[in-house]
Order: sequence, then structure tokens, then C-alpha cells
Amino acid sequence: MLDHLFKFEFSNYWRNIDKNIFFGFFILFFLGLFFSFSSTSSLAGERLNKAYYFFFSKHLIFTVLAIFIMFIISAIETSLLKKIVIPLFILSFLLLILVPIIGVEVKGAKRWLNLYLFRLQPIELLKPFFILATVKILTLDKLKNSQTRYLFSFLLLASVIILLIDQPDLGQSILLIGSWTATVFISGVSLVYIFSFFTIFIILIGGLLFLMPEKFSYITNRLATFLDPSKGDNFQSSIALDAIKQGGLKGQGMGEGILKDSVPEAHTDYIIAIISEEYGSVISILIVTIFLYIAFRIIKNCILKDDEFLKLSLCGLASLLIFQTFIHIGVNTSLLPTTGMTLPFLSYGGSSLIGSAVLAGIILNYTKIKLDLDINEQ
Repeated sequence: MLDHLFKFEFSNYWRNIDKNIFFGFFILFFLGLFFSFSSTSSLAGERLNKAYYFFFSKHLIFTVLAIFIMFIISAIETSLLKKIVIPLFILSFLLLILVPIIGVEVKGAKRWLNLYLFRLQPIELLKPFFILATVKILTLDKLKNSQTRYLFSFLLLASVIILLIDQPDLGQSILLIGSWTATVFISGVSLVYIFSFFTIFIILIGGLLFLMPEKFSYITNRLATFLDPSKGDNFQSSIALDAIKQGGLKGQGMGEGILKDSVPEAHTDYIIAIISEEYGSVISILIVTIFLYIAFRIIKNCILKDDEFLKLSLCGLASLLIFQTFIHIGVNTSLLPTTGMTLPFLSYGGSSLIGSAVLAGIILNYTKIKLDLDINEQ
């Protein structure tokens, strides 16, 4: 009986899911595993005196866990998932609040919580739920015809950004600001409101730089180094760009790259440069194409939805995915200042993989072909 019920539920799930998006995410997870093996083996064995498969084994465990999380979230009733958006956002926001209190500091940045089994970076969990919480505010019936909904959503953004700047985490701050802007713009906000909010935000950031220059000098230093490399240490970005040039179209060959041995944490922040160096720009372009195709499928699904919450949520989540991808690529190619941004699904790291799985699960859930009868309940 249970076996029959499971088969029925799986067939029902498989019939409703967008298979193109599903296979796109699955391919990215698989590529992440492959490139993790390629980029971390020498690091573990030769530089850290650990087993050659130390990092790969951890990445494999987190990938399996991430795929499981993606399945669970995508299989939940869509109406139920919509109802628990705010509680999940509050939970992840509370974890972010705990970071400056009991967080673990690594290389001058306090961004992680020590969970004994692994270190969790709360912002990775919070990002997709932040988008959904923003959309929830924008689509509330009580605020439907009121411009105050944009103010409330901006205050939500500001509260998260303040916590991120304190860590400090410039990259995630830029990512959330960009994703929030895209979401509220699609909702129909006047450009006057967006410019007003950003004027206020820039004034606040400028005030922080002026009042606490020691704590936030890293922002001005990175911008100055980006605009004029001779004014600061641009070693990582220049090495990454040289690695991409060395790779050319066909690459140097698996394991032949030098970037992973030259730049700390290259398997997280500079994974696309490692891929380009060892496997060629053709493979990197293929990866970017997969991300763009997934975004295309998400936007195509938006057109078929009648529910405003689902439309805005999918647009916001697609923006989050694409912005993070291109910020990572921009840093690797010296088009953007160094931010320490991971590449979704492919970069090494448990928090990044789990965050990517949550994002993928929500997208798969909201792009189901057959939706619940009570989908319009919020």
C-alpha cells in the first residue's frame, strides 16, 4: 500500500515539475562535484597534508544533502510553502543576528556560526527567503494600493544590509541590493522611489565611512584598488585573470592549472577562473549558458502564472541567481571589485550548496505546472 502510494506521489511530482529547470539544477550540482574533485585534491594532499579526497568527500556529502533538501522543498504543497515563508525568513534572520554575538571570525570577517559538524553562513539561507518576504510585503492586500509597501520592503532590506556590513560582507550586500531593486522594479514601483531609497542608502553608507573609517575602510580600499590597481593589493584578481587567459578556449588540462595553488580559497571565490584555466573558456561559456537557460525557463513560467506572488517571487529568485552568477564572474575577470562571492551550485562550501538547494527547491516548487486549488491563499 505504501509502495503504491509512493509511486503515485512520485509520478504526480514528476508530471508537475518543470523538467528543464530540474535537469539544469542537477547538471550544475554534478559539475560542482566534478570541479571540486579537480580543484581541491592537490590543495588537500600537497599543501594541507590531508587525504587527497578530503575536500571532495565533504563536498559530496553536502551535495547529497543539498539535492535532498531541493527535493523536499520542491515537493511541498505550494500553498503550504507560501504560508511558511515569513517564519522561515524570521528564523534565518535570527541566525544572522547571532553572527556578531557568537559567530566565528575567519581572516578578519565574522560571517559564520559554528554548528560543530560544519560552519553555517546564515546569509546563504536568508537570501531566497529575503526575496520571498519582500514579495510578501509587496503583495499584501492591506498595502496593495499604498506606496508604504515599498518603504516597508526597503526597511527590511536595510536591516539585513546593516548586519552584513558589520560582518563585513560587501559582496552579499551588493547582491541583495540588486535583487531587491529588480524585484520592486518589476512590481511596478516608480523610479522616483528607487532613486530616493538609494540616495538615503548612499548617505547612510557615506556616514558610516566617515564616522568609522577603521572598521569600514575595506570598502574604500577595494574600490580604490579596483579603479587603480597600483594603489593596493590586486594580486588575487590579476592572477585569476591571467589564469583565464592561460586557459584559452581549450584549457591547460585537468589538474594542470596553477590558480588553485596560488590563491587562497580559489575553489570557492575563483572557481570559474579555475574552470577556465583547466578546461577552457568553452566550458565556462557552457556553464553560463546553463544558468541563463534556467533563468529563461523561470521567466517563461512567470508568464503562465496568474498569481502575483508567484510571478514576483520567481522574477526575484531568477534575479538573485543571475546576479550572483555574474558578480562571481565579474570578480574573476576583474570587471568588478573583489567581493568573495561564490558561484551557486559549483563553488566549494556547505553553506553555499545548501543555500543553492533552497533556492532551487523554491523555484521548482513555484514553477510546477499543476498548482494547488488554494494557491491564491496567502
